[in-house]
Amino acid sequence: MTDPPRLILVVGESLVDVVKRSDGSIEEHPGGSPANVAVALARLGATVELGTAYSGDRLGRLLDKHFELAGVGFAGDPHVLGHTSSAVATIDEAGAATYLFDIGGQLTPPLPSEEPVLVHTGSLAAVLEPGCLVVAETVARLAATATISYDVNARPAATGVTAELVRQVESLAAASDVVKASDEDLVALYPGREAASSARHLLDLGAGAVVETRGAGGAACYTPGGRIECVAEPVTVADTIGAGDSFCAAMLDGLRLRGLLGAENREALRSLPLDAWREVLARATRAAAITVSRQGANPPTRVELDGLDPKS
Repeated sequence: MTDPPRLILVVGESLVDVVKRSDGSIEEHPGGSPANVAVALARLGATVELGTAYSGDRLGRLLDKHFELAGVGFAGDPHVLGHTSSAVATIDEAGAATYLFDIGGQLTPPLPSEEPVLVHTGSLAAVLEPGCLVVAETVARLAATATISYDVNARPAATGVTAELVRQVESLAAASDVVKASDEDLVALYPGREAASSARHLLDLGAGAVVETRGAGGAACYTPGGRIECVAEPVTVADTIGAGDSFCAAMLDGLRLRGLLGAENREALRSLPLDAWREVLARATRAAAITVSRQGANPPTRVELDGLDPKS
């Protein structure tokens, strides 16, 4: 299969995960949810540009190398901050991560080299000022020609959960063709409510489809035509860093390979049959399983995921 050669624009934060493991060791890994999605998409063979912001300091140079090796381009100069953001991730004995953030919310308006077929955003930059204003403007400007995808990836430790934050999430969800949210995201946004009900709420606001991830519990997709579920693949967990981002990237890549991206395909995407969604989610859960089997946000290549060369 020959990949559609159209550009994907990812807008959001880049940072470095400082990982403290249960054995006392400390490692540094490039991260940030949107950045992880950009890298994962590039490894799967997509053409990707990242609209982001960080510094030219030591941690920033680590990000530079990371993006260069993955083949991620930039939609403008990213070196605009005084220092590179970081997230201290503490890993427990089960491999689960908790985070302490040192992050600014700045972004510059992205300047992609060509009209993108997909605009993806999510997590911190989508809700923290002033970057969230850039995200909202970019989505509004490009929705007429591009598919819009949004990964909630709530980080209450960094943002809190206020009525204004929920409003921002709902506004982006309503403007999106595809929304991804974990069960933990949905519980954080809507405490005391079942995650499935909260996912349907985002769908009712105007999202084309809402995909709920449940870690080892698999995933579910909610569309106006109904709901399907997909089981997770069994795996020995090294840590969970970047698993949701790998899932998100592989899900979007599955839509890309089906020729469903771009505003001209919006109706086809929004009416995608549930059986097709099941196939998309099954591949995405496989990507997440590969990621959690190794340390850090280290998503699979297309060879690892499909046994195919990225350009085949």
